[in-house]
Formats: sequence, structure tokens, C-alpha cells
Amino acid sequence: MSTADKAPTRPGKGNLVEALGPLVRERVIVEEREFLIERPDEAHRIPNHSSVRTDFAEGEYIPYWTDLWPAARMLAKAVLREPWPAGAEALEIGCGLALPGVVALACGLRVTFSDYDTNALEFATHNARINGFDDFRVLRLDWNAPPDDLRVPIVLGSDLVYELMSVRPLVGLIKRVLLPDGLCLLTDQDRVPSHALRERLREEGFEFTAQVVRAGQPGGLRYKGTLYRIRKVV
Repeated sequence: MSTADKAPTRPGKGNLVEALGPLVRERVIVEEREFLIERPDEAHRIPNHSSVRTDFAEGEYIPYWTDLWPAARMLAKAVLREPWPAGAEALEIGCGLALPGVVALACGLRVTFSDYDTNALEFATHNARINGFDDFRVLRLDWNAPPDDLRVPIVLGSDLVYELMSVRPLVGLIKRVLLPDGLCLLTDQDRVPSHALRERLREEGFEFTAQVVRAGQPGGLRYKGTLYRIRKVV
């Protein structure tokens, strides 16, 4: 749940950020706690920016990260309710604007924000800082080629299977980076590929549960989704 207003501050001085125009600041309420999230107000400008055209083929880039999706709100609630061990390491994958990771920082976790898009990482960094956090890491992460030494007890992700082709690399990444007895919390807005996600998790030998969850903005629509609690079989 959130309210939004214009924010005078910017997450950096990069060429892309300077071209975005005003930012929107959202006051997001998670289980009666308030967090701040800033996002571009004119995200339609991003695909045409020169820096994006340098990094991505024409027509390839879609800035999904610029929205605060319902599944991110669902995951944030789940993170806040979980009895985490103090100081445990967590990796947020496909972090986008990083609401769940910011909430994880508030829970005392040591968080690495990861995304393939460096622009998303810039906003994740900024959003962590405007909520008062400086002790975190960021990582540009290709799901198909994670660092060999990347192993964590906690993996967080939201709305990552909006395309069928994302399922195999996502499950493969979780298998590679999640430590034995670790926990992955994944939320999905029950998109079409979710059946393939469940099938792939079973094929890879994971144990998981699926729980109905809901989230929305105050006075607006509420969305239903699924919270997956995923564990490796040791």
C-alpha cells in the first residue's frame, strides 16, 4: 500500500537519470511500517535513451523495473513477517526498485541487491539510502552466469516469471546460489508461466509450498498472488 508525491531528489547524476524528468516518491506501508520508494515518473523515455541503446539491441529493452509491482508488495509483507536470524545474508534477484530488499535491511539482514540492469541497481541503491541504510551491496547479475562464489542462505524475488523463457534460468540460479537448508521466498502474480515454475522446481528436486497472498494500494485495487517458500532437499 502506498501514497505517491513528487520527490525533489535524484538517485544520481548519470546521463540516463538526468533525462528522466521528475521522480515519484511513494510512501509504502508494509504491515504498518512506512518505507520510501522512488521511481521514474516518465519511464517511457528510457528505451530511447542513448545509454540504453548502447547496452541493448533495438526493441529488446523493456524497463519493467520502473514500476512497483504488486508482487513486490506481497514479498515485502512476507519478508517483514519472517523470523530471520540476525545478520543473515540475503540476495534479492531482479531487485528493480528494491522494496523487498529494503524491508529485509530493516529486518536486520545483510542484503545484496542484484539485477541485470545497472539502472535498476542505481535506483535500488538510492532507495536503500533514503530509508537510512548504507550497509548493503549491489551486483549486476546474469542468471545464466552467476559468480562462482555466490552462495547465500536467503534468496528473495518477486514477479520474475512473467515470461516462460525466464523459468529455467531462474530455477537454475536458485539451485546454484541457495545454500543447503536455505530459504527462497518468491512471489508471483499468478502469471501464465507459474505452472512451468512449479514443474521446474519439482524437476530440480526442490521442496516448496505455495500460499495465496494479496497486496495493493490504499483506496485502489488489491491483487492476488502466490508466495512460494522454496527449500533445497538436503
